[in-house]
Amino acid sequence: MATHRLAPLPARRGHFRLESGYHTDTWLTLDALFASPSRVAPLVSALAARLEVHGPTAVCGPYAGGAFLAQAVATVLDVEFYYSERFVGDDLANTLFSAEYRLPAGLASEVKGRRVAVVDDAVSAGSSARATVAALEAADASIAAVGTFLLLGDAARTHFAAAGVPVEALEQRTLPLWQPEECPLCVSRVPLEDRR
Repeated sequence: MATHRLAPLPARRGHFRLESGYHTDTWLTLDALFASPSRVAPLVSALAARLEVHGPTAVCGPYAGGAFLAQAVATVLDVEFYYSERFVGDDLANTLFSAEYRLPAGLASEVKGRRVAVVDDAVSAGSSARATVAALEAADASIAAVGTFLLLGDAARTHFAAAGVPVEALEQRTLPLWQPEECPLCVSRVPLEDRR
């Protein structure tokens, strides 16, 4: 079986707050991966093959980050495609996993009874994947697996394993994650940077 590896990804070093609420010293930019569909196609096929064994009847990804990949994987698997959107409510900046994602109204009824693979381009703590899983379960879908090109650290795998959800990743890399009150960069008064 061929090994499909990600090309080196642009990374910024600094002090960043992830959507999960955790802090880290590295920000990876994955947007360029999808600029050339033919170049990313082997990676999409490899991820689809890993997810296929879990029997999904649909694929869903968070609109910011995972939806392009989710649609491409759904095309390879010839299953339904859905996406979740981040709901912007009260910003609980110091609360871990406060992000909420929702299915668009027209899709929520369609996903009922589906066995869904949740796909995101990269997963660190798993905030958008967790919130998408919650939205799907609220719509009476079941979760087949979580899939990603790049798994950063162990937090998401540990969380989903405890929930009985398999995680499929083409690559896994380390990424330091700190709760805000334990962040050494905060202690050193290094200012948070804009992730863009």
